[in-house]
Amino acid sequence: MFIGRERELAMLERMYHSDKFEFAVVYGRRRIGKTALLSHFVQDKRAIFFTGIEQDAGKNLQIFTSEILKVLSGTSGDAKFADFYAALDFVFRDAERERLILIIDEYPYVARACKSLASVLQQLIDRCQDGSKLMLILCGSSVSYMEDEVLAYKSPLYGRRTAQLKILPFDFKDARRFWKRASAENQALFYGMVGGTPQYIRALSDTLSLKDNLKNTFLNALSALYTEPGSLISQELREPALYNTVISAIAAGASKLSEISTKTGISSGVCAKYINMLINLEIVKKETPYGEKTSKKTLYSIADSLFRFWYRFIPENTTAIERGAVDGALEEIASELSDYMGPVFEEICRQYLWDQLSKGKCPVKFLSLGRWWGNDPLRKEQAEIDIIGEQDRDTALFAECKWRNEKADLNTLETLIARSRLFSYANVSLYLFSKSGFTKGCVERAAKSPEIRLVSYAQILKDFQQPEN
Repeated sequence: MFIGRERELAMLERMYHSDKFEFAVVYGRRRIGKTALLSHFVQDKRAIFFTGIEQDAGKNLQIFTSEILKVLSGTSGDAKFADFYAALDFVFRDAERERLILIIDEYPYVARACKSLASVLQQLIDRCQDGSKLMLILCGSSVSYMEDEVLAYKSPLYGRRTAQLKILPFDFKDARRFWKRASAENQALFYGMVGGTPQYIRALSDTLSLKDNLKNTFLNALSALYTEPGSLISQELREPALYNTVISAIAAGASKLSEISTKTGISSGVCAKYINMLINLEIVKKETPYGEKTSKKTLYSIADSLFRFWYRFIPENTTAIERGAVDGALEEIASELSDYMGPVFEEICRQYLWDQLSKGKCPVKFLSLGRWWGNDPLRKEQAEIDIIGEQDRDTALFAECKWRNEKADLNTLETLIARSRLFSYANVSLYLFSKSGFTKGCVERAAKSPEIRLVSYAQILKDFQQPEN
């Protein structure tokens, strides 16, 4: 069953029914579900679906020709094409008669093997687009290649696309649709373990307990999830050992460039290059306090949930896992999950606020959300605010998120109120999110102030509910 991607499918369907030449660029990191999306889209449509391989141009042309013949055998006979220009020209001409979709999946593989491919496509698009009903889709997993060699100004294809879709991981609202039979708590825990990447999501079973899922995946030396981080780094990067060292340092708590450099023994300049590459791969992210641009306060953390979970719990248990003695690792993970889930719950709450905004139910029409940390001059201590979102100079929201097995209390709410006063907004909305609900004192205090909203995890799930497919 295909789940999610409603907006992407709607856009592709609109393009398909325009009945004129369309050119979409679809890209996103590996395992994100691009091929599944496009395969679902072309069901019952006249489409050539060609997937490039990491071989020479001749082998790719051979496969492309085979795919053309499968779809256009009635008009092509036993066509053989001398080169990609001839093959693509044939496809463009066929599309003059009726709608035809051409998908070139793993486009970077083909383009690297055939250096002239982008220029060939440029020539054919410029010559044929006015009279063609072709819907051309170039798809790739190398985000940097697609952005630099297909979408960028220097590309021969620049300015010719009619749409671009960067396929992102599922948010929690969609990810939990794969785990309908899991408990509410396990849905969040599963999301914290694998994030929103479809291939990882499907590795977890909603009919098994958390511990059984862990035994089958992260704590199983034969599991794909157990080897995935190392495999992905080896596929994407030339010096996997050094990148692994950098990721390990960040996962262990080194959040500043100087700290990462010290922990890894790599100079700051070189370390910065490795970090930037990991940011491009969406494995690492960098943050500055909301509203501030200064690099002095920049912090780095693991962005991808699978990497974050794996590097937090697996390396130190590798020997036990490979010997099949995982009970100790299970106990360790269970004891640290609540702490681990803090940033995950913050992300779920951010997604909730965006969802409320899209439904017109948020009192603050913020343009972005972020985290803030800095000095509290009144208490003379460092302070943090989990979520801030500004509408304008006068209006903003502040939120605190608590993933605990106890109710959020009045002290937590009062701290949020005090920290919101570190800023000079005249109109403030406050959100306190809690996994386990709220104490009586907290509820009574919130009732006195209409700008305060108490939102339990159960309420988040209720508000996320949507009609079944």
